[in-house]
Amino acid sequence: MDKKEEKAMTIPVSIQTLLQDHVVESNRIEFKENFNPVPIIKTICGFANDIDNIGGGYIVIGVKEKNGTPVLPPEGLDPQQIDSILKKILNLCHQIEPHYFPVAEPVVYEGKNLVLIQVKGGPGRPYRCPDNVTSKHSVLNYYIRKFSSTIKAEQSQLKQLYCVSETIPFDDRPNFFASVDDLDKDLMRAHLKEINSRLYELADEKTVTELARDLQLVSGPSEDEHPLNVGLLMFSRHIHDYFRYARIEIVDIPDPTGTNMVEKIFEGPIQTQLKDALLYLKNYAIKEKIIKSASQAKATRVFNYPFQALEEILANAVYHRSYQIHEPITVRITPTEIEITSHPGFDTSIQDKDIEKYEIRSRVYRNRRIGDFLKELHLIEGRNTGFPNAINALRKNGSPLFTIHSEPERSFLSIRLPIHPEFMRQNGKIEKEQAYIEQILSLVQKDPLTLTELAKSMGYKGISAKLRKTVQQLIAQGRLAYVVQGKNIKLTMKNDSTN
Repeated sequence: MDKKEEKAMTIPVSIQTLLQDHVVESNRIEFKENFNPVPIIKTICGFANDIDNIGGGYIVIGVKEKNGTPVLPPEGLDPQQIDSILKKILNLCHQIEPHYFPVAEPVVYEGKNLVLIQVKGGPGRPYRCPDNVTSKHSVLNYYIRKFSSTIKAEQSQLKQLYCVSETIPFDDRPNFFASVDDLDKDLMRAHLKEINSRLYELADEKTVTELARDLQLVSGPSEDEHPLNVGLLMFSRHIHDYFRYARIEIVDIPDPTGTNMVEKIFEGPIQTQLKDALLYLKNYAIKEKIIKSASQAKATRVFNYPFQALEEILANAVYHRSYQIHEPITVRITPTEIEITSHPGFDTSIQDKDIEKYEIRSRVYRNRRIGDFLKELHLIEGRNTGFPNAINALRKNGSPLFTIHSEPERSFLSIRLPIHPEFMRQNGKIEKEQAYIEQILSLVQKDPLTLTELAKSMGYKGISAKLRKTVQQLIAQGRLAYVVQGKNIKLTMKNDSTN
């Protein structure tokens, strides 16, 4: 279970702080003497729209207001009404479009029972609600907060609301299930030192919160700040509490049967994952060969895979993957290729015809902030440079071009880099085994087949031991899967979208 599922949403600011300490600006607090659904749903809608991006606000039910200030001590609410009010608030919020649910809880102040509602700026802005929630035929309108009032948005204000409500990239959104304490000061300092930032010299004197603010890793009002997703992904030691399977898995399969398979998992901050995975590939997977030719005085050096190509493609996967999808980045090493898979595939701004021509230029970025940090660390060069750089590295090495694999829904992206031809010649047996596997995959890719049908398609009279063993290994590796069609159990290709 994610930590975000374990943590109950509670209001971090105490009622004493709101009523006495003046920590929260008065225009962000609305006092209601009694529960009245019509103004309350409009106020919730107004705070959720957060047109000025000030962090939403609070509604205190059970406190009378006079000239913008609370009348204390409060009258309070009948304790028997509290549960009913909380249920009514929940039902009210079902009438907000799109649905928005604030945090509401009972509190006690000076012996009086109150209901406190915290309304944060909503990720689904803009929101609208009925003019009169008690009427079945009420018109829906957009409401905003201006100064200390909730008003219906005029046309010009509605345009502004849509402007501030444009989709915020996931990495730049606050994570309300985490606290600023989940960020690690040492990781932030290490980053500043690596990029030679002047801020590094001042970091020791700053608190975690102050340093996070300087790096723009937090969001929200001062009394209720939360880390941005980019902060948790890059500067937390426990990112998997919030982003399951946000890791890199490298699997070396030296034999088609899976014998002697080696698996390595890289976890931690994503930039550390990337650095460690690249170092592992450089030391473990990259091989060099010197080719001497009678026609040339100088020997030629080639690599089974040019490191720069691997570097660009893996960094691209870390940059462009979705951290909302609970799947790891996988790197599969076989005797004939390296395959790097991430989720999802290319965004729809990249057309199929451009992919076929290797003209891959994204116009939509899932993780702009992550890209900025990776550029500071020189792990990527810039936008839309990854694949061109990889292609240049492959050409310089004399390697075949990589191939791109996905499906119409683009739920995954696999980049396959074939091994340099000089290294293929080292082992004819491996080539034959790979050809045998490719024949199996090619046949079931056209149509799902039973094992008997597959054997016949390959020219066998029956199911050979080799075929049975190879199919079992391909299933274990996640490349084939069984599906039920009618009364038959058939084999099919297991793309990353197959469950």
